[in-house]
Amino acid sequence: MISKVRKEEVHAMWNQNSLFGKRVLVTAGADGIGLEIARAFASAGAKVLVCDVQQSALARLATELPVIHGCRADVSSEVDVTAMFDLLDQKLGGLDILVNNAGVAGPTGGVETLSLADWERTLAVNLTGQFLCVRAAVPRLRKSPGASIVNLASAAGHLGMPGRSPYSASKWGVVGFTKTLAIELGADGIRVNAILPGAVDGPRIRAVIAAKAEASGHSLEEVTRSYTAQAALGRMVTTQDIANMVLFAASDLAGNVTGQELVVDGHTQALS
Repeated sequence: MISKVRKEEVHAMWNQNSLFGKRVLVTAGADGIGLEIARAFASAGAKVLVCDVQQSALARLATELPVIHGCRADVSSEVDVTAMFDLLDQKLGGLDILVNNAGVAGPTGGVETLSLADWERTLAVNLTGQFLCVRAAVPRLRKSPGASIVNLASAAGHLGMPGRSPYSASKWGVVGFTKTLAIELGADGIRVNAILPGAVDGPRIRAVIAAKAEASGHSLEEVTRSYTAQAALGRMVTTQDIANMVLFAASDLAGNVTGQELVVDGHTQALS
């Protein structure tokens, strides 16, 4: 016979505090999805440092959330990443959780219309940036019990995305990188997972929709409808949806979850 679970035990399970005091780095964390993630970790009692390339966003963060440390860094720059981790050591004294959130949308258009520079820039930020941060993080994470890496990929990292080949290629790369790291770092107790968001409502996806409408000759309303209709739930996801999954993946509640594609897309089978 299964024993009854007391109400207070259930409450403790769902209101766990395993993130309290954790040292967290969130890349591109001063705006958008990254800001929501950073805010969520701080609310859970974690010590957070974010980087961003937008100086105005960093200034706003310093005013609105002074508890979060910020610095300017381009994750595709080895020099910037080295300086960022030096600052992290000073401000946080080590690292328990790395959230590789930084990414760019890349160009929109048929592959024959794309420039090599746009292709290379998309991969440099979305994939090489994660490599540079992971390479710097691993020696620090090995010193932390229960360390975790969360890599932001995309639904375009397991589905084709017409007109967005650089972005999709970079995000498939993130998934492969994640699964390999999970095997490579498992013996060190470091968990590695990828979050695959669907269309996340906000300025970035609106800019992508506008670019697709212009490239395809369809109206803005038509393209917007295609983005909401592609999900079984008939809506875009929110930044809070993504932050919730990141916190779960980094917490003790996911203590035996690693090497996974954690999809948050309202069940999307094909991308517009």
